[in-house]
Amino acid sequence: MSTAIRELRDLLTQELGRVVIGVEASVDALVIALIARGHVLVQGVPGLGKTLFAKALARALGGEFKRIQGTADLMPSDIIGVHIFDEAARNFAFRPGPLFADVVLVDEINRAGPKTQSALLEAMEERQVSVERSVLPLPADFIVLATQNPREFEGTFPLPESQLDRFMLRIDMSYPARAAESDILSRYGGMQAAAHAALESVAVIDRALLARARAAAENIHVSEALSGYLLDLAAATREHPRLALGLSTRGVLALLKAARVVAGMRASDFVTPDDVKQVAPWVLAHRLVLTPEATLEGVGDAQLVQSLLTSTPVPR
Repeated sequence: MSTAIRELRDLLTQELGRVVIGVEASVDALVIALIARGHVLVQGVPGLGKTLFAKALARALGGEFKRIQGTADLMPSDIIGVHIFDEAARNFAFRPGPLFADVVLVDEINRAGPKTQSALLEAMEERQVSVERSVLPLPADFIVLATQNPREFEGTFPLPESQLDRFMLRIDMSYPARAAESDILSRYGGMQAAAHAALESVAVIDRALLARARAAAENIHVSEALSGYLLDLAAATREHPRLALGLSTRGVLALLKAARVVAGMRASDFVTPDDVKQVAPWVLAHRLVLTPEATLEGVGDAQLVQSLLTSTPVPR
């Protein structure tokens, strides 16, 4: 049943591996987001290849790639588009912005102001934008990859809870292992055009395979006990003394969808608690708002997720 999910994962791992090295876990997160129609927040220091990663994904999907650089003076019209007066036609024509692409990379999203960040809310949730009383649809497989630096906060605007909740997953990219970094030096250390050549070598994946993978994920069984486990986890986040804001209903749905895809990756036709535990750090961590006391104590969101998984009873 779920062979399409495994096939999609293997193909994406193979094709993205032609460009980026040592990011297998991040590829799994992308597969989950693609199948579940979610968006991904990538957190990591600069220079780890996040832009190249997004370009390779767009190339593999055979879609258009656009990059938006987050800055304090970035306006909503800069990303959505504007109406320009056409002298020949004697009327206003809409010129779409970079948001009208299959894969949109929003680099340093937390450097954009709140007004511009809010312009992404409708696009990410409804896959459409409203311009001059008109509703314009975005591409069918529209996906946002946004990056932020977890260490540098000067000149940034923290993402509001409503924005964070629209990111299905958050993946933390760290420095590559020594062997992977050695491969990067060998591949990209001597040729200026190496990255371009690597991107050109990426083969386009059949979109029909993505459709089959989505259909397979829909058919993966979720037991009543497993649904109860998800609700128990959500209740635990809402009642935890160190959390000011727990998991939303959208977050519970994201956890269920992600667990379904992971079950499909291991060729199972039903979801287990282990599938939920595997994706919980990606789905939960960025949605939890710590109390001021927990922040002062140095408690991390990832640490709290592991604590919640340990303390919540697992169904038989």
